Amino acid sequence: MKNVIVTDPPRTAVADLDLLAEFGVATVHEAFGRTGLVGASLRPLQEGARIAGSAVTVLCWPGDNLMIHAAIEQCRDGDILIVTTTSPSLDGSFGELFATQLQRRGVRGLVTTGGVRDAVDLRSMGFHVWSAAVNAQGTVKATPGAVNVPVIVGGVTVNPGDAVIADDDGVMVVPRLEVARALEASQARTDKEAAARAAYLEGVVSMDQNKLRGVLADLGVTYEPYTEA
Repeated sequence: MKNVIVTDPPRTAVADLDLLAEFGVATVHEAFGRTGLVGASLRPLQEGARIAGSAVTVLCWPGDNLMIHAAIEQCRDGDILIVTTTSPSLDGSFGELFATQLQRRGVRGLVTTGGVRDAVDLRSMGFHVWSAAVNAQGTVKATPGAVNVPVIVGGVTVNPGDAVIADDDGVMVVPRLEVARALEASQARTDKEAAARAAYLEGVVSMDQNKLRGVLADLGVTYEPYTEA
């Protein structure tokens, strides 16, 4: 691993981030070909938040948060901080003092494969977090790492400047150069779901709306009247 802090990478436009946040993780994930989801291991610290931001990535040594300190001054309005470690670690490497700095800089939240602490404070100040653990275990500041380099989160590659969407359904990543396609596909899916919702309110069932009766028939599923054994 190269110990480096990359400055001023290109970012996803804030207007596009705001649109992605409105669509939410489930819609964008389905519309974008069911790719980019980091899995179920990262859970929201809060409820009801739906955000999207441009990734500032941090690669730390386990049990060490030095590079989070280094990353803060690379952050700006509309970003999300993405933190992972060179090997698994659930130590509480992030807390209220980090969040205070990031919130002041307009950062929209944190996604980390590690742990966070000061959970009550993070919730009360409205700083949004998705993490693998809540853990009071502290860390040191002694080992170099990297900022704004490609990292792996839940099997998904996150490059600096990629769009990261996070809500109660999880976290997903859209590569920066594919954001326009994701937005177009998400709008099409939203329109399709609106038509389906209207049909369901009229009493149509999803078997007919989605033309699934033929699928069942092709699979050999039959309907038979109930009879007493």
